Amino acid sequence: MADLKYYDIILKPIITEKSMMAMEEKKYTFAVHPDATKSQVKDAVEKLFEGTKVAKVNTMNLEGKTRRRGRTFGKTAKKKKAIVQLTKESKDIEIFEGL
Repeated sequence: MADLKYYDIILKPIITEKSMMAMEEKKYTFAVHPDATKSQVKDAVEKLFEGTKVAKVNTMNLEGKTRRRGRTFGKTAKKKKAIVQLTKESKDIEIFEGL
């Protein structure tokens, strides 16, 4: 397993209609590194966004889809998604404000 730093863990936020509805409950969705663990995701969120305290982390492994181009078959890259639940007294994450 590669040596992952906290700034390598979180790749980008996922902004969908479902994730925007979950933000009312202080749940934020991120695309994370496929090798990252739940504890690494928790530490990365708390270090990257000041004043946040993570209560719970749920992760999902998304396998690559099979794609075809003519006779050849291939697979897209696998991904990992994390839903981070913040505590009630925690600050909101600024990048999601105003959306």
